[in-house]
Amino acid sequence: MSDVTKPCFYLVPEFHTATGPACDVTDPATLERVGQRAVVSGAELETVLDRVNTAQKLWAQTDAKTRAARLHQLANRIETHDMTDCAILMSREMGKPYPEAIGEVANCAPIFRYYAEMARDEAGKVAGTTQIGSLQFARYEPLGVSAHIMPFNFPILLMCWTVAASLAAGNGAVIKPAEATTLSTLEFMKVFSDMPQDLIACVPGDASVGRALVDSSKTHAVAFTGSVRAGQAVAEAAARRLKPAVIEAGGSDPMIISAHAPIDIAAAGAVTGAFHMSGQVCTSTERMYVVDAVHDAFVAAFKAETERLRIGNGLERSEIGPLVSEAARDKVARLVKDAVAKGAKVETGGRVPADQDTGWFYEPTILTNCTPDMDILQQEVFGPVVSLVRVPDFETAIAMANDSEFGLGASVFTTDLAEAHDAYEKLEAGMVWINNPMIDNDALPFGGWKNSGIGRELGRMGLDTFRRTKMVIMDHKPQRHDWWYPYEDDWFLDAGGRKHV
Repeated sequence: MSDVTKPCFYLVPEFHTATGPACDVTDPATLERVGQRAVVSGAELETVLDRVNTAQKLWAQTDAKTRAARLHQLANRIETHDMTDCAILMSREMGKPYPEAIGEVANCAPIFRYYAEMARDEAGKVAGTTQIGSLQFARYEPLGVSAHIMPFNFPILLMCWTVAASLAAGNGAVIKPAEATTLSTLEFMKVFSDMPQDLIACVPGDASVGRALVDSSKTHAVAFTGSVRAGQAVAEAAARRLKPAVIEAGGSDPMIISAHAPIDIAAAGAVTGAFHMSGQVCTSTERMYVVDAVHDAFVAAFKAETERLRIGNGLERSEIGPLVSEAARDKVARLVKDAVAKGAKVETGGRVPADQDTGWFYEPTILTNCTPDMDILQQEVFGPVVSLVRVPDFETAIAMANDSEFGLGASVFTTDLAEAHDAYEKLEAGMVWINNPMIDNDALPFGGWKNSGIGRELGRMGLDTFRRTKMVIMDHKPQRHDWWYPYEDDWFLDAGGRKHV
């Protein structure tokens, strides 16, 4: 068993034994014990925060060119580091197929390079002056120490998105990994070993550790990804301290299949959109609105593509791994049962695989004849289930897609240019994908509307989350100005309310 499976926490550049309780980690595919994770104690957390704050003050005084060079070195380390152990641990902890796990950890380097140059290139603004002889500008400065509370589904990539921006802005970073992916996160932390001592830390634990990080006066910004309820709690706690927070709170993403959709391509894209990582993606397609003219043809093609998927252990040849926990599978089964009881038809799936009697597996499932009264169209499923609604036309599809408390992403398949433009203009979501779902871009903002979150990761806005502005007015040649006290007598009114001449 690797050392990182023992109860510990990480403070650059070393692992430390944690004194808090240890918890077993179980493989959701085999239900075998993977190792143990720690819950750091309150005293350990305070020590970590003190040390990161001290290190951050030195990092903030480092010039932008040097910070960028250190981040490029970190990117080099990610690209050359053997990520096999990390990817295997991720698969064993939460069931992700190995190709997706190794792809996730191997593709984190570009975000550090992007923010290294973004922060170096743009550090403020010189404004047109309001007075001759005055230099007037704004500069960006770091906030201090950022807390990063991570989800289990993309534990490394999403952590790197916000940690890269925070470090580039001059902050220190403290990471609270998801309980389900603590071991793989700790394994990945090795890539930070050449960064300045104590600047970055990883503190395993449960929700109480996350709350302590948000509430602490020793953290100065928060990045959170998780459920709506937890995101609201984090936002409220951060607001009480007037602490900036970026919250990504999940969604129930719609996909529209237009009468002008290329059916075979739409069906293949829908399989990835709905079932990637067993549907445990915040931007997974969960609701589909299919125009009547192509409904039956699309369902047939979609079903055929879905039934090609292989179900099994993430370390074997499979596209569909287990759900992360028994509770997660139970939720999926409950929502499918409710939908069927209200008239939904199971086109494929809808059950635990007959040949997978161990682990938290569920077949990729297509439901048709779905109606808005079904819970599955109102809640985030976070599993391998997609619900199809037959609609008369494209306009109805847009309206029904928007009829949701969520607004993270939305997808459309169409070859009609007018429909494509209408889609991105009218869909109420932070991200819209046309004919290519789930793509992101380091240079473009990632985040949702409505209950799907506040703030943005990635792009310029992702960097601004972790820095604050300071306005500076500097007269390099001091002089007495005519508006300074005391006022000239002729500025006043006489007893009759008339201006003195």
